[in-house]
Amino acid sequence: MSPWGASLRRYFLVEADGGETDILWGYSGGGNKKGGQGDVLIPFPGRVAEGRYSFDGQALQLDRNDKEGPNAIHGFVRTLPWTILQADGHCASLEVRLDAESYSPRGYPFSLATRVTYSLDRQGLSCAFALQNVGRQAAPVGVGFHPYFTVGTMCIDQAEAKIPGAGYLEFNERLAPTGTIVSVAGTDWDYRNYRLIGNRRFNHCYVHLERDAEGMATASLRHGENGRVIEIVMDRSFSAVVVYTGDAIAEAPRRAFAIEPMTCATDAFNHPEWGLKRLAPDETFSGHYRVRCR
Repeated sequence: MSPWGASLRRYFLVEADGGETDILWGYSGGGNKKGGQGDVLIPFPGRVAEGRYSFDGQALQLDRNDKEGPNAIHGFVRTLPWTILQADGHCASLEVRLDAESYSPRGYPFSLATRVTYSLDRQGLSCAFALQNVGRQAAPVGVGFHPYFTVGTMCIDQAEAKIPGAGYLEFNERLAPTGTIVSVAGTDWDYRNYRLIGNRRFNHCYVHLERDAEGMATASLRHGENGRVIEIVMDRSFSAVVVYTGDAIAEAPRRAFAIEPMTCATDAFNHPEWGLKRLAPDETFSGHYRVRCR
């Protein structure tokens, strides 16, 4: 991980012969980062259309920093230095604050204390978050993560994906939601069972996640030839998942597959029914996802 943005830079397995097998498509050195690799997306994941939204009667305007359209994208904390609270061989915990009285990004006059913890055990890598509203007014919040995964293919076309969403958001030409949720049933975008990614261009926000008896939703990536399977297991705090084939990454298009756990859908600031969390003063919002590899 990196203290700059609490970014998850690399995750790999050490094989019996000492070799290293990458699970994440990672990076070293900030200048080598591509396509938001490993970013933490707070206080909103995905895009806010035109950077505009309203909350409790306030009309607010965010910076429109999306290179693919006039939108705000992926929050603020990925560009901030975080404080390392703990770092050892099995656990790293980092914290950052947004403070309306000292540092407040344009269009977000709310105060949050955010902690992210990465930990390793025999089951794999776990990523937990906790957001506390340390301000005097309620705050709109969403949480997301932007890891890219690889199962050893040179191009992601050769891998298979399984995505637990029964619906996805319809986007306009500016990659902002139209407000319509499309059922995946009978479409090329129904990946509730394993299907080859092939040449499909994914940049989709899936919703209506299907869950197991314990309330967990699982997205998976696998390669039939080498048998490698990666599973991203999300608790109930996550109501959406974005998947992206990285076609817009000029240096390495379709190198890896982004599977982005999100507690709300894209543009939830304008569609709070899509999972936006209204965080009261002193309230804490928490959750976790886990990466398993076999």
